[in-house]
Amino acid sequence: MANPDAVGTVGTPYEMDVTRGKIREFARATRSENPDYLEGDNNVSPPTFLMNYMFWAFGDSNPWPKVELDQQRGLHAEQEFTFHGEPPRAGTTLEATSRIDNLWTKQGRRGGEMTFVTMVTDFRDAEGNLVAEVKMTGVETARPPAEEEQK
Repeated sequence: MANPDAVGTVGTPYEMDVTRGKIREFARATRSENPDYLEGDNNVSPPTFLMNYMFWAFGDSNPWPKVELDQQRGLHAEQEFTFHGEPPRAGTTLEATSRIDNLWTKQGRRGGEMTFVTMVTDFRDAEGNLVAEVKMTGVETARPPAEEEQK
């Protein structure tokens, strides 16, 4: 059962380096041939590149564990990226801060209540300007998938 008291929990800020090599690795992993990602020294990052923040957040930086979702019933429901200008370029260091933004329940079509949780991560540049926001929504189903299949 998700912890409603997790709403408002803010992780400690952490830095994320946007590097030419990581941009290229991400572009190749997603099978992009866009030269904006692969060529030059000041590559722009692909819009979904900021998902790499999950590899940079650790310990108190990641507030998601406070939600206490049952991972056997958890699903990744949605991902949203909002940019306040172009995506970051190679050579940029961003400060990221994640927070649990919302938690709500909804009746499922197959019966049983589903719990939705949204975490928002803000990315700021060295001057403190908001560069981007990444919103991740997770859902906990009423029963584990194995129980659903048996019915």
